[in-house]
Amino acid sequence: MNLFEIILLAIALGIDCLVVSFSQGLIFNKNRTKNSLALAATMGIFQGIMPVLGYFGAGVVSVYVEKFSHWLVFVIFLFLGIKFIAEAFFEKEDTICCIGFRCLMSMGFATSIDAFAAGVSLNFTGTKLLIPALIIGTASFLMSSGGFWFGNCFKKFPSRILEISGGLILIGLALKALV
Repeated sequence: MNLFEIILLAIALGIDCLVVSFSQGLIFNKNRTKNSLALAATMGIFQGIMPVLGYFGAGVVSVYVEKFSHWLVFVIFLFLGIKFIAEAFFEKEDTICCIGFRCLMSMGFATSIDAFAAGVSLNFTGTKLLIPALIIGTASFLMSSGGFWFGNCFKKFPSRILEISGGLILIGLALKALV
């Protein structure tokens, strides 16, 4: 993957962080700086670590799947893209105000599962790991922070559009894997 594709991937993966942080930012009125930093750091760290775990996890099995790895990349990104788009049309549960340690860890893990799958794809495409992991983690940190602080500005901007956009980016990366 080239740098532009990695940036697109980071943006697509960071959309979950943005939406979760946006919802938390709308709720919090006290300790906004501390809470926004805690949330953004959690999102960035999880999103940066999960591709590493996926990358090395894929390395264990890459000998067995190397011949058809481009198809696996296609399937993973296509699945994630369709998942993002499908989730855009389901009603979300009410947001719970949650910045405690346990809740932060849960949100960080839940939003970064897709990043694990992206790490697998990075391995199968032969992409070196360090720069993508840093870009993904940084983008997620920035998107999470921005979502928290500017939630009120985006209050009328439907999160559905963001989720569909992220899904379309991932589907585009899936199609490129076959070319």
